[in-house]
Amino acid sequence: MPSFSVVTFGCQMNVHDSERIEEVLQRAGYGRTEEVKGADVVVLNTCSVREKAEQKLRSEVGRLGVLKRSRPELLIAVAGCVAQQEGERLTKSMPQIDVVIGPDNIPQLPELLASAQHGSPAQVRTVFDHDRPTFLAASPEPGQGNVSTFVTTMKGCDERCTFCVVPYTRGSERYRPSSEILAEIERLVAAGTKEITLLGQTVDSYRDPERALPAAPLAGEGVSRWGRRNANPDDETEFPALLRAIADRVPQLLRLRYTSPHPRHLTPALVEAHKDLKVLPRHVHMPVQSGSDEVLKRMGRRYTRAEYVERVSMLVQSVPGLTLSTDIIVGFPGETEEQFQQTLGLLEQIGFVGVFGFKYSQRPFTPALKLADDVSEADKSDRLTRLLDAAETIRGRHLATLVGTTQAVLVEGRSKTGAFTGRTERNEITHFGCSDDPTGELVPLVVRRALKHSLIGDMADERRRRDYDAVVEPRPAPRSLPVVAG
Repeated sequence: MPSFSVVTFGCQMNVHDSERIEEVLQRAGYGRTEEVKGADVVVLNTCSVREKAEQKLRSEVGRLGVLKRSRPELLIAVAGCVAQQEGERLTKSMPQIDVVIGPDNIPQLPELLASAQHGSPAQVRTVFDHDRPTFLAASPEPGQGNVSTFVTTMKGCDERCTFCVVPYTRGSERYRPSSEILAEIERLVAAGTKEITLLGQTVDSYRDPERALPAAPLAGEGVSRWGRRNANPDDETEFPALLRAIADRVPQLLRLRYTSPHPRHLTPALVEAHKDLKVLPRHVHMPVQSGSDEVLKRMGRRYTRAEYVERVSMLVQSVPGLTLSTDIIVGFPGETEEQFQQTLGLLEQIGFVGVFGFKYSQRPFTPALKLADDVSEADKSDRLTRLLDAAETIRGRHLATLVGTTQAVLVEGRSKTGAFTGRTERNEITHFGCSDDPTGELVPLVVRRALKHSLIGDMADERRRRDYDAVVEPRPAPRSLPVVAG
């Protein structure tokens, strides 16, 4: 049986695509291996949102090229966004590559590999499925479902943010029929999955192509609820209706998350869904990108700072204890120190408990290429450091408030330390000891102490409690070099 290994770069969508790649190859008779060096096929599933991801790809292909000189039968396939973006240019610049395949062409991977195996020139397939969109679904065996997994609801993006290459690498928005989404979630939960994260480039823009979802409460009331500056009727979608359909159809599901949404679709109907549905955890990741109206306008984000604050504040007020995390880009063309300070002020104003910060980097085919990249690399690095320091301070304050409280933690398994780990409903990573294996359970934990980015807890059930420090495997002492006198 030929073997394969998948190496994944990038976002949750890429993780999901890698899982589907594995399933497609296994159905075609390949066996999965973690050992890249011994694999017959290596698939590099790539991301092009950041420049470093492309650099990683070139480095990885270089290393595999060395291996291929000693094993000419090794096949190298490149999938994902860089594959879609570059196409045949990849095979010309890196002749070690045998197959280039876009995200919409994953089902064709086995036949392309077969052609390459029989000596055909490099195979390239990067065709969008706009006419007949298809979505690969997971089909786990009973009892084999992961505790937490992803389900795709849509792909592509119509937002056209000026910094983003996704519309080029993933195409325009295509939505998955609600019946397919519901059926996949039913199968996953029946197989043992406890938590689903809905995926989409703009996940809350969802509209059901089957038109089978009943209207959600407050749908269409955005104009009167939000005021004139939020009166765009395109903001309303069927995403709140989809959330309600999932909660109604699969009541055994413990948690339902989603990523990544766009703030303009945070409508009264979505706020009401968070207020009503217990399956939605008290945490939302809502990208903002900047706290400056001038920068937001140049980014093409289609909202102002005040509109963002108004919408997320309504969400927090409607769901007590809800926390927010976000994405922020520093050093966007034209960003001044004053505008960056406005972003730091927004962090404190909202109190984001998590921030994914990035330095702006030019991406091919994006409108921002027309803007002068006039923020120096030194200033970008300095601003990113200050951003992450401020975010860490806010997160530290938040985690400290949880010490002594009892939190419901969905257990994902053992960590590398030997302790068990899971997440609270507000997405705080929590580590603890247990006398048995609680993986997949929703267990109450008493928070004992806060670490820099996570929590340490004790089982509330004393019969199962085991001290965290007693189960953590000691790390090897760092090696020290002898001092040699000169």
